[in-house]
Amino acid sequence: QVQLVESGGGLVQAGGSLRLSCAASGRTVSNYTMGWFRQVLGKEREFVAAISWSGGWTYYADSVKGRFTISRDNAKNTVYLQMNSLKPEDTAVYYCAATMQVAARAARFFGSWGQGTQVTVSS
Repeated sequence: QVQLVESGGGLVQAGGSLRLSCAASGRTVSNYTMGWFRQVLGKEREFVAAISWSGGWTYYADSVKGRFTISRDNAKNTVYLQMNSLKPEDTAVYYCAATMQVAARAARFFGSWGQGTQVTVSS
């Protein structure tokens, strides 16, 4: 188990940028696959991006490819999501998650979750 706390959300106009951070406590996350998900009230939680323990493997949802970048700093036990060229449809609560599963992309594989941070993109 690892405890995760997201931060960096906020209100931004379309075309703007935000960087989300996910800080871990309790255990190092260096040996975890880390992911970002997002969810709109009443809708399913949606995969956004994931990164391997080494940072050598990343995967992105088609909707964010070329705009979002996931990265990690294992020394700081922190994972980031750089979000550029934001669109109103990116509005959601963003969650970070951790799993021991290699190359996980589905929410069911992630056992540790943060509390979420709200991202609102206005037009």
